[in-house]
Amino acid sequence: MPKTFFSRRKILKTGLISGVGLGVSVSCASETPKTVTPRQTAGPFYPIVDQVDKDADLTIFGDRPDIALGEIVTVEGGVYGDDGLPIADAVVDIWQANAAGRYAHEIDPNPAALDPNFQGWAILKTDANGRYRFKTIRPGAYPAALGWDRPPHIHFKVSRRGYHEITTQMYFENEPLNEVDHILNALSEPEQVSVIAKQNEDNGAFVFDVVLAKV
Repeated sequence: MPKTFFSRRKILKTGLISGVGLGVSVSCASETPKTVTPRQTAGPFYPIVDQVDKDADLTIFGDRPDIALGEIVTVEGGVYGDDGLPIADAVVDIWQANAAGRYAHEIDPNPAALDPNFQGWAILKTDANGRYRFKTIRPGAYPAALGWDRPPHIHFKVSRRGYHEITTQMYFENEPLNEVDHILNALSEPEQVSVIAKQNEDNGAFVFDVVLAKV
């Protein structure tokens, strides 16, 4: 591997996981109770074949020199207890389709092309302030059934000892398919608001917080 590429990869990984120098906002501890994030289906495409690269930059896969296809986006947020306090060292497990709406999964029937440069899966940990951040591709919509296309979304499975694990999905604001999605619209209106990420006007990142209930 060329030394310059290794250095770039190392810098990207270190910066994204730690948030150093990337404008990650630091949240202050709060004791205001929060509503637990609603659960949603994990779907059938959670990765079943392990991969070495599960870091915070999904736009670069392993040692490949090319980046993934699609619109690059950043997602950031915090993991909190229902008491409002941030949760450090929470595991944030994320997976998603590529820009064409295809999962790198053996049973995905979508005929869209796979992207060999897209990581598609990451497992992160929150920092001391309960924060996480990752760089990815805005996932494409894909057909779920006749007359029903799922909107762009990212799957989250979040856990920490002492809290109930939650599997949910994050959606993007101002996405027309959100209005007709069967899974999203099965939630109450306040629950829908809680799983639709809004874009931070300062840095352009999509902000998605997750709230876990204590055991």
